[in-house]
Amino acid sequence: MQNGSVTTPFGRRTVALALLRRQSAAAEVGRAKSADKWRIFRDASEARELLGLQDRSLAVLNALLSFYPDNELRRDAQLVVFPSNAQLALRAHGIAGATLRRHLALLVEAGLIVRRDSANGKRYARKSKTGEIESAFGFDISPLLWRAEELAGLAQQVVADRLAFRRAKENLTICRRDVRKLIAAAIEEGAAGNWALIEENFNRLTNLIPRSPTMTEIGSILQAMELLRGEIIKLLEKQEKPQNYSTNDAHNEHHIQNSNPESISESECASEDREPAILQAEKPCNGEMRVFPLSLVLKACPEISSYGPKGAINDWRDMLSAAVVVRSMLGVSPRTYQEACNMMGPENAATTMACILERSGHINSAGAYLRNLSIKAKRGEFSLGPALMALLRANNGTGYAAGKGFVMTC
Repeated sequence: MQNGSVTTPFGRRTVALALLRRQSAAAEVGRAKSADKWRIFRDASEARELLGLQDRSLAVLNALLSFYPDNELRRDAQLVVFPSNAQLALRAHGIAGATLRRHLALLVEAGLIVRRDSANGKRYARKSKTGEIESAFGFDISPLLWRAEELAGLAQQVVADRLAFRRAKENLTICRRDVRKLIAAAIEEGAAGNWALIEENFNRLTNLIPRSPTMTEIGSILQAMELLRGEIIKLLEKQEKPQNYSTNDAHNEHHIQNSNPESISESECASEDREPAILQAEKPCNGEMRVFPLSLVLKACPEISSYGPKGAINDWRDMLSAAVVVRSMLGVSPRTYQEACNMMGPENAATTMACILERSGHINSAGAYLRNLSIKAKRGEFSLGPALMALLRANNGTGYAAGKGFVMTC
């Protein structure tokens, strides 16, 4: 039988009052219990983070339990095991002596075992004439018995938390996907709304997700993302009818059907003798920005075609979609691009992005450049004609060589 309910450690090791309380509780509660030791071990393994244990600690606990002969821990049994450090290290997969002692201390601190040291600190058992163990000195594993129900509850809590965390991450992934695709569809189809600001809010929430998030962090970000998704759905539901891009294309074609490179050069007051400049800022002759034929834009700015849906641009809808991709690639913020759309119109803003892409190697900050052009467009001092003509001549090899004759005017 056990030598009393309270014991102090041998040598320089100190004793804490919390340790004494755990020992007393083990003696009182343990008398009315019995449980399978390996089931308790599995519960302790599941709850190791809550107990402050590491994998090596569990290996040492497994080794200690292996020295107890029965699978069931009973109140009327001798629950002290007394292996030497060498035996323990061998069964703990060759753990080093210093590491073994450190993890034994962690198990004691976690309240899973109790030291029952002899007068000289040795571990042994004293037997009766009949061979029964009268007293033993070593490690008392009775705390595992009286904490069996507690450990089972902790294990269930860990499993439930893990499941909730996995579901929260899945829900966040689905919500992120919904928001991203809804924003893309709204921009591509020209739905009314400040989609640049909405996309900016989406990117801000996405950037808040840490590499190793906690349940609290995932929950708060998921809640905010769901609110954003709800706002987007409400905004889309308020649309009276989807914008018909084929109508827009027809309108644009009607607007510019009499235009050609020569007439454009004249209407924009461009001169063959003047040095061309990329996105030259000047006041348009008619007081408003002209929408040029898509075929002319693509001929002057062929680079943007590879960013269209399926690697091609067939209409203005594809062009607007490609411009959004290029905007992101060049580091232009959604707000800056939206301002350009407001000042120039969606088609001209997309054309401007195509021109910037052509000369991106010579522009330090595409965002600042586009912002400056938007300001000039608001004052009526910006025209796309000279830029398109200059790029058209450069790409056809009839004008200035690549990288020459294009100056920053903003």
